[in-house]
Amino acid sequence: MCFLSGWFNLGQKEVMYGKKCIVTGSNSGIGKETARGLAALGADVFLVVRNEKKGEDAKKEIISSTGNENVQVMVCDLSSQESIKEFATQYRKKHKRLDVLVNNAGIITAERVLSPEGIEMTFAVNHLGYFLLTHQLLDVILKTSSSRIVNVASCAQSSINLDDVQNERKFSGRNVYAQSKLANIMFTYELAAKLPKNTTVNCLHPGVVNTHLFRNHPLFSGVLHPVFDVAKNFFKSPLQGARNSIYLASSSEVSGVSGKYFVGIKPSISHCQSYDAGARKRLWEISEELTGVKYGI
Repeated sequence: MCFLSGWFNLGQKEVMYGKKCIVTGSNSGIGKETARGLAALGADVFLVVRNEKKGEDAKKEIISSTGNENVQVMVCDLSSQESIKEFATQYRKKHKRLDVLVNNAGIITAERVLSPEGIEMTFAVNHLGYFLLTHQLLDVILKTSSSRIVNVASCAQSSINLDDVQNERKFSGRNVYAQSKLANIMFTYELAAKLPKNTTVNCLHPGVVNTHLFRNHPLFSGVLHPVFDVAKNFFKSPLQGARNSIYLASSSEVSGVSGKYFVGIKPSISHCQSYDAGARKRLWEISEELTGVKYGI
C-alpha cells in the first residue's frame, strides 16, 4: 500500500474493508488507479469495463499490487443504455448493497458520432452514462448506510446550450467534452439536493492527467503531437489523478459532505452555469427524457 502513503490516513483500510465499490472505466488510467487505491484500502472492488480482456489484465495487476483478491470484472458499454440497464440488473441480482459508485469513464471524439440510441456520443457516455447508471443502482445505494457517489468531472467546463445539448448545430470535440464535464457537475449538485442525508454525492477535477483519453485523440496525435509530447511531461500521472477520487470515496474527512466540487481535495468554485437552478432542472428533465427514466427520490 506504499503508493497511497502521504495522501491520507492509511487507517482508512479498516473503514473500507468489505465495502463494495464500483469504478467505471477502470481497466486503465485514473479509473484503474482509483480501483487499485480502494482495493489497497480493503474494499471489494468491481471493475466496470467495456473490454473484458483488458479488465482481467487490470484485475490481475491490482490483485498483485495490493494483495486484495476481492476484485471482480463486470462488462458494460456505457454508450449503450441497454447495456447499462443489463449491467445494473446483474449487479442487483447478486448484491444487496453498494457503498461507493465512482462514475469515472469518459471519452472525447474528434467528430460527431452517435450512440446506439442515436445520441451524440460524448454526451451519451460522459453525462447520460453517469445519470442512467446512478439511477439504475440507486435502490441498492440508498439501502446502504453512508453510501457515496463520486463523479469525475474536470476544470474544463464550458456552457451548455440547453436547446442543443447534442450539438447538432455546431460540433467541436473539445467544447463538447467540456460541456459534458459541466453536465457532470450540474448533475451532482441537483442529485445532492434530492438525496437523503445518509447518501452523499460529490464531483471532482482530477488534474491534467496523462491518460489515453487525450493521447488517443486525433487532435493530439496529429498536428499538435509535438506540443503535446512535451506538455505531457508536466501532466499528472494516473496515480496522482486518482487521488481525489479515492479521497472522496473513502476519507472520513468528507463523511456527510455532499453537493461539492473538489479540486485538490478541497471544495472549489465551478462554472457559473452550474449554480443556475433553472438550468440544472432543465438539464435533469432533458436527461430523464433521453434515458426514459424518472428518479422519483
